[in-house]
Amino acid sequence: MANREEVGKGFATEGRKDNASTLRAGGARWSKQRLAAGTRKRHNAVGEVTVAAEVWTMRKRANRALMLMCVLMCGLVFATSVRAQAAVQKPPESAATSEPKVKAVKFRKLWDGKGKVWTDAIVIVDGERVREVTTDAKRIPAQAEVVDLTRYFGLPGLIDVHTHMTLYTDETPPTETGQSVPMLKQIANNSPAVEVFLARKGAMRTLEAGVTTVRDLGSDQYMDIAMRDLINRGEMIGPRMFVVGYGLSVTSTAYKGTNSAPGGNPAGGIADGVPEVLRVVRQQVAAGVDWIKLFASTGTDDDTSGFQTYGYDEIKAAVDAAHQFGKKIAIHSYGPDGARDAVRAGTDSLEHATDMDDATIAEMAKRGTYYVPTIDHNRYYIENGSKIGYTPGFEPRSQAFIARNLETARKAHRAGVKFAMGSDAVYSMFGQNTRELAWFVKAGMSPEEALKTATCNAAELLGKANELGAVAPGYFADLVGVEGDPTPDIGVVLEKVKWVMKGGAVVVDKTKALR
Repeated sequence: MANREEVGKGFATEGRKDNASTLRAGGARWSKQRLAAGTRKRHNAVGEVTVAAEVWTMRKRANRALMLMCVLMCGLVFATSVRAQAAVQKPPESAATSEPKVKAVKFRKLWDGKGKVWTDAIVIVDGERVREVTTDAKRIPAQAEVVDLTRYFGLPGLIDVHTHMTLYTDETPPTETGQSVPMLKQIANNSPAVEVFLARKGAMRTLEAGVTTVRDLGSDQYMDIAMRDLINRGEMIGPRMFVVGYGLSVTSTAYKGTNSAPGGNPAGGIADGVPEVLRVVRQQVAAGVDWIKLFASTGTDDDTSGFQTYGYDEIKAAVDAAHQFGKKIAIHSYGPDGARDAVRAGTDSLEHATDMDDATIAEMAKRGTYYVPTIDHNRYYIENGSKIGYTPGFEPRSQAFIARNLETARKAHRAGVKFAMGSDAVYSMFGQNTRELAWFVKAGMSPEEALKTATCNAAELLGKANELGAVAPGYFADLVGVEGDPTPDIGVVLEKVKWVMKGGAVVVDKTKALR
């Protein structure tokens, strides 16, 4: 754009030169002709010369005025063009950028995610980061906006490490006949564009639960990447997202010449054997994912079977390939066999696993493998099966799975396995993300231990232990205000979130209704 200014200046300069030369030459020719004519006609020489000189002087003045007018017009046009272009290029001022840069958020108490409970805490936020945590009001900068949350208990923004944000549906959207559409059918019928657009509702409900960051473990058509990027660009309001694209899975359909519709591309994520596993991992990395996911067993929705699908060599190939590209990997296994091989292969987190033997649990503790049991999502399936579109009769199997899932979590906790909170939120479950914490307390954790699974533990799993999961200088300014003290009662987090800040911007504020 620098050349545009130089060209404009050059144009104005050349214009002045050309116009001045033309006008001067024209004036000179006109005066010479006039004087010659007077001589030829033998009029009074003195009188004619005097008249010609006066006319020539008037013409010269006119030429100068015309030249000045041309210069001014060129300058005006150029200046207007520059201003118009600057106006076009200037981005619109968003709600986030219009907020004061420095804020001072006051809490009655603050659990900082690092083992300390502050009384009369003041969190000084500079842009999207925490500048300081203090109890000294004198530390508040003079220009800061003060946010008075002294009625509330402060927490770090919560992290849900197992969601499916782009699989959002409304519960009962009616058809033209007034009948409701099962959620599974909605997902099948919606285009990717519609799914991403609808997902903004689930994103907002997730924020309202106090969850400011998610790890999203599986989507179609790379909708999760699109949603992540829209949120990062400020085009959609939602939690910070870490995504996997397609999860790797074995062939699960009968041969039809292709794994997708005629003329379409093969279904994403399908990989059989080590070479294909390596190829699909590389495809996800090329697509721009943050994590890799692999389905090492059956089991999803109303199916709780848990049969192993990938062998150890295939799982190991996926783990090594992911790590080679600097990505972590999450492995899904409802059953114990896939879980055993996933842990042996070096997975970073293990999702859902139930009925694990003592040796596998001990190996998880030894390696520091994170366990994400997702106990609560089967509760949601049981309560909403008819709305989702499940065939009746699955409920007893899912209820039995919950009991085994809880017992496995209890054993893992006693053995010292690391936990991270994952809801497996899908369909209309968004906003219920933190109910998993109540199951952790049932498994033997204290409320504070449960809180760590959704803050500092989850941040460590994501590789963001120095930026997320705590309220401390340099961390993202992700803050939650709850009504009540969650350290003795985890139910406060589940039911009483009143205010949420993500990256220094207030995204949920229910406190005004209480004032």
